[in-house]
Amino acid sequence: MKFNAKVRTCLWFDGKGEEAARFYVTLLPDSRIENVVQSGPDEPPVVVEFSIAGAPMMILNGGPQFTHSEAASISVLTEDQAETDRLWDALTADGGAESMCGWLKDRFGVSWQIVPEALPRMLASGDPAAAGRAHSAMMQMKKIDIAALQSAFDGE
Repeated sequence: MKFNAKVRTCLWFDGKGEEAARFYVTLLPDSRIENVVQSGPDEPPVVVEFSIAGAPMMILNGGPQFTHSEAASISVLTEDQAETDRLWDALTADGGAESMCGWLKDRFGVSWQIVPEALPRMLASGDPAAAGRAHSAMMQMKKIDIAALQSAFDGE
C-alpha cells in the first residue's frame, strides 16, 4: 500500500478514529477520506488517512496509552465571522468545549484553534498600540469576535 502524502500529522485515538475523521472532512472544502486500513474485514479501522482543507492527516486507533492534549492542536485560519461561527458551533457541539482565545476541544478531545485571518494581521500591525489593544481584546474572548477585535484595534 502506498500512502499519498510523505508527511502527515497523526492523531492517536482510543477508538472512534474513523468517526472523527468522517466528521472532520465535513468541516472544510478540499477535505476527504483517502484510505482506511483495517486489520481484518470485521475489525474497526487501525489507520484512517484523510485531509482537511488539503492538509494531510492520519488517525491511528492505537488504544488508551495516550490521550489528546492542548500541546497539539489543529489550527484553522478562517475568512470571516460566518466561517468562524460555523466551525466553532460544529466543533463545540455534542460534547465539545470552549476554551480561551479561539481555542476549543471537539467532542473527541482534539484541540483546535479557530483563528479569523483578521487576528494575525492585527497582531502583526506596524502600530504597536493598536496591536496591543487587539491582543488585550483577544485575551478576553473565547470564540474570536472580529468586530470587537476591530473596535479594540481602532481604539474605539
